[in-house]
Amino acid sequence: MQYSNWSMVINLIDYSAINELELLAGVDEVGRGPLAGPVVAAAVILDPLQPIKGLQDSKKISQKKRESLSDEIKSKALAWAFGRAEVAEIDELNILHASLLAMKRAVEALEKQPEMVVVDGQYTPDIDYKKLAIIKGDSLIPAISAASIIAKVERDNEMMSFDEIYPGYGFSSHKGYPTKQHIKALENLGITKIHRRSFGPVSKYIM
Repeated sequence: MQYSNWSMVINLIDYSAINELELLAGVDEVGRGPLAGPVVAAAVILDPLQPIKGLQDSKKISQKKRESLSDEIKSKALAWAFGRAEVAEIDELNILHASLLAMKRAVEALEKQPEMVVVDGQYTPDIDYKKLAIIKGDSLIPAISAASIIAKVERDNEMMSFDEIYPGYGFSSHKGYPTKQHIKALENLGITKIHRRSFGPVSKYIM
């Protein structure tokens, strides 16, 4: 898979001009660090005529606020879509390439074609659109913030549903991240179908 590591120094980018694009797609992913579950990406094209207050990096917002904003984003945005990479793809491709694949799928699932795609981070997916990677973009570009928020709510909800399928691991609380509770569960219960076998803390429990 091809990807670009082209990113620009912050003070050289005219963010106001980027944010004024009518069909600007912001893209972000959630779930690179967990030991279990998919990586989920979202792409969002906001409606300039329906601004949304409080958009910022999803990790800086409470769960209740994220859920409220997620509903608002979905109701007001011109277009939004999810893309994902499953555990098997993560193990096969590695987490970076799987994340880029999820982003590509999210952009390609949009009902409207964007003028430009801006991605949080250092790399952009292999897509046929004008694109730009922006470090800390989820704090600088509202469309990326919106993508960050709906992606996190989507993945968190899925991980909470896994708590019923795989009791004892605590997925509803840690969402698959390597907490002490999660590591202890791996020691006592072993790995599940949703664990990433290529990740070190998981691989040592493969029988």
